[in-house]
Amino acid sequence: MGKKIILITDGDNWARRTIEAAGERLGLPTISASAGNPTPLPAAALREEIKKAPGEPVLVMADDGGEPRKGHGERLLEALLRDDDFQVLGVIAVAANTKRVTGVPVHFSITREGRVHRGPVDKEGRPEPPGQRKVEGDTVDVLNGLQVPIVVGIGDIGKMSPVDRADQGARITTRAIEEILKHNGLMVGVQT
Repeated sequence: MGKKIILITDGDNWARRTIEAAGERLGLPTISASAGNPTPLPAAALREEIKKAPGEPVLVMADDGGEPRKGHGERLLEALLRDDDFQVLGVIAVAANTKRVTGVPVHFSITREGRVHRGPVDKEGRPEPPGQRKVEGDTVDVLNGLQVPIVVGIGDIGKMSPVDRADQGARITTRAIEEILKHNGLMVGVQT
């Protein structure tokens, strides 16, 4: 088994600050260099950043920057999911208003109130109407053809809810990460 990672399909400035805050609360390393809209790092550089991160699981951001087709962020996700040096524990699939995307089915989502919802959510973190099965975002379609142990849907990280902002404790993003940890039999104490 390779180094454990959790992939998050967002990387703009709000998301970066929120994911860093969630990582700090959970005592998990975050690859801040993979933040960007789109993610700026080439795949080889990202692999090295993950390998030298202290501890695991490592939080890794990948962002297509609004590209509806397969962009750099999705190619990074694909490369990491196929790389034997890493064990992907799960993916947090972030909803966006991107048009012309397929979307990805989720095991469940975390709403803007921090509740587990057995379906997808929209960009605001609100449950999608009954019958909707997929989170739609610019960096999620590639997940459809890959083996992912768990996909957790979430609204726009850092923006969907005031309590998800970094300065408010990044509570929604923290909860999504905790659910992936629990699914894998790992428990990490939250720092207050």
